[in-house]
Amino acid sequence: MRFPPPHGRGRGRRMGGPPSRFHGPWRMTHLGHYIRARLHRRIFVWFGLSILATGVMVATVMNLMGGSSWSQEADRARRFASNRFAEVWDLPERREALVQGIAQDLDVDLELRNTSGELLSRAGEPCPKPDFTMEVVREGAPLGSLQACYWHLRPRNPARFLPLLISGVMLWILSGAIARRLTRPMDDLVRAVSALGEGKLETRAHLGRAATSEIRVLAVAFNDMAARIERQMADQRELLATVSHELRTPLAHLRVLTEILREGGTPAETLDQVDREVVELDALVGELLASSRLEFGQVTPRPLEGKELAARALERTGMPAELLSAETEDTALTGDATLLGRALANLLDNARKHAGGAAALRLIERDGLLAFCVEDQGLGLQPGEETRIFAPFYRKDRGGEAREAGSLGLGLALVQRIARAHGGEAFAENRLEGGARVGFTVSRTGPAAPRPSPPD
Repeated sequence: MRFPPPHGRGRGRRMGGPPSRFHGPWRMTHLGHYIRARLHRRIFVWFGLSILATGVMVATVMNLMGGSSWSQEADRARRFASNRFAEVWDLPERREALVQGIAQDLDVDLELRNTSGELLSRAGEPCPKPDFTMEVVREGAPLGSLQACYWHLRPRNPARFLPLLISGVMLWILSGAIARRLTRPMDDLVRAVSALGEGKLETRAHLGRAATSEIRVLAVAFNDMAARIERQMADQRELLATVSHELRTPLAHLRVLTEILREGGTPAETLDQVDREVVELDALVGELLASSRLEFGQVTPRPLEGKELAARALERTGMPAELLSAETEDTALTGDATLLGRALANLLDNARKHAGGAAALRLIERDGLLAFCVEDQGLGLQPGEETRIFAPFYRKDRGGEAREAGSLGLGLALVQRIARAHGGEAFAENRLEGGARVGFTVSRTGPAAPRPSPPD
């Protein structure tokens, strides 16, 4: 994993890199805290801005929708009051009663003046700076004006804004809780990644109900990756332990045989044993090299001809070319020649060592794929061996013959891995006429994408 460079170099500052205390080899715990805090702040701020923008928008719309109706109602009230005063303008007593009645009913201070500004009537305190002014008009001719002061009479109660303030605070707190709920699964996932990086291969991401579907998909992918890594590491440990044991046995035999050779008078049987042990070591190294190529994905596909591959495999194993039988016209494929050749050689060696020799090497069509299968002359497969023979280090040992035949238990397991790397599968079955048929299928279009091995 590569992280942005420190501030001042590369793109660290322009990309908004983390604080300087995280530069250098970051600790995953600090990284998780940094990611969660940064994401939390961003979500929190965006929620707050969304609430603010929504409030402003709602207030604006309400003002636009209600402003026109309020203005119309105010104009109607002005016309009504103007007409009432115009009717009693020439009657001082009724005019004074109307001023006092409006002032008392509406709890306002009123001043009625003529066109020259002379005070005609007053109700309440003087009104030097009127909050409302209305012209009194009769038949288009101005008669005077009515001035009202009312804001100073209204109680100033800041508590009326308290519900609005409480609503804003509650929404803000709610946005913080939502942001914390959304970022908590990310923190749990980073902790799981940190634990896996520290070598705790059994670590899995267990997210709570707060995790979104996207985070859950990421957690499932992480758990699948961790399971594959744990399985591969376990397989490697088992392989190293078994290989070390397998190597010690032929090396010990070679040391004993070397002592016999040193004493002189070497019999031919001893030389045959030395040759057999050397061949076994060479085969083991070959199997391990092929296995390592598959482990690191070093598959080199190129166009191949199936019949040529099979013919070369028969030649390398010293078997007659007459055993080859192509029962399908299309034998062209794309694959790794070295790995496919190793798989065919393993099939032929298995038939020769454990099944009385190969009776035929056939190329057939099987489930829409090209299949290579070796038919042997042995006793056939015992119940359950159809899948068990492909397990690593499984030896079909009847009477202790497997060790003498140089069996390592890796040949057919490697055949299965090579087949899966080429989009196919290994198979084994008994023949009606006796013996077994062991082989593998490959996709003609080329190697498939890597896939996890199924559990044993």
